[in-house]
Amino acid sequence: MKNLRITLKIASSLDGRIALADGTSQWITSSASRARGHQMRAENDAIMVGIGTVLADDPLLTARTVPLPARQPVRIVADSRGRLPAASRLAQSLDLGRVVAVTTGQATDAAIPAGVDIWRCGNGVRMDVAEFVRRAEAEGLRTLLIEGGSTLAATFIRAGLVDEIAWFRAPILIGGEGLPALGALGLTDLKSATRWRPVATERIGDDVLDTYVRSEQ
Repeated sequence: MKNLRITLKIASSLDGRIALADGTSQWITSSASRARGHQMRAENDAIMVGIGTVLADDPLLTARTVPLPARQPVRIVADSRGRLPAASRLAQSLDLGRVVAVTTGQATDAAIPAGVDIWRCGNGVRMDVAEFVRRAEAEGLRTLLIEGGSTLAATFIRAGLVDEIAWFRAPILIGGEGLPALGALGLTDLKSATRWRPVATERIGDDVLDTYVRSEQ
């Protein structure tokens, strides 16, 4: 039984796009929504993104609340090929809190910057999400906030590991050339689609935050 509660946070346009075709995503949602996102970070034990998000946005992934939290969440990067740059803000801010790179084999570990913890979870090709969850639980983590990108989000959805979705929508339209909120789920019929139950809706300025939990039906 999984003890790690996983929340997927998505910030998108009305048509479910998280960035322009060139990857530009700052800023789709409002400053008030971003402040709420920082509050969510502070409420979780760990934050996780894919390496694509790191390479595109160079995020710090800290919880910048007022006041600051007593302890920053563990910052985790899914990095199957060991591409985390030594000059990234994550690798350069180890004094702010723990940073973890999730790799898939010994060959990639040497590329990870010094001081970044390494969790080897995979078969040398791709991350094994079930193995990752077991490692996170063994490390004492009880809550995880996944912030992107679309491939990482789809991976956890496909594995049935996401418990809750917090979906921020901004009142803008980007169009089909924009990057989708979710990667491919490999569905062949609608009966296979996971069902989600809406539990809360909140207006944050002009944005809307919808919260869903996985339906048991």
